[in-house]
Amino acid sequence: MHTQTRIAHGAPSLLTVQAPEDIEFLVKESEVLTGRAGRTFVIAGADWLAYRVHWHPIGVKVERLNAEGRVLSTQHLLPREFLGHSLIEALAAGQLFTPPIRRLG
Repeated sequence: MHTQTRIAHGAPSLLTVQAPEDIEFLVKESEVLTGRAGRTFVIAGADWLAYRVHWHPIGVKVERLNAEGRVLSTQHLLPREFLGHSLIEALAAGQLFTPPIRRLG
C-alpha cells in the first residue's frame, strides 16, 4: 500500500502513496488515530506543495496549504473529479507522500 521514505538527510520520514484508493484509507486512518479532520499530503518537487485532504461520502475537500500550514485555497470535488487533481498526477509520477501518523497523547 505505502512505503516509508526519507527524502533528505535530517528530514522526517514520509510514507509514499502508491494508489488512488490509498488516499481515502490514509485520510480515514489519520482521522481515527489522531481525532483531527483530514490528512496532509506533500507533492515532492521543487516547491514541495502541501495539501490537506478531507474525505466525505459525497466528495473530497482539498485544501492547499502554505509553508506554515495555513489554508491558501479550498476545492470541493466529487470523487470522479478528484481523480483529475494534481495530487493524483503526482501519485502517478511517484511524487506523492504523507507524514506518518503521530497519535494524540
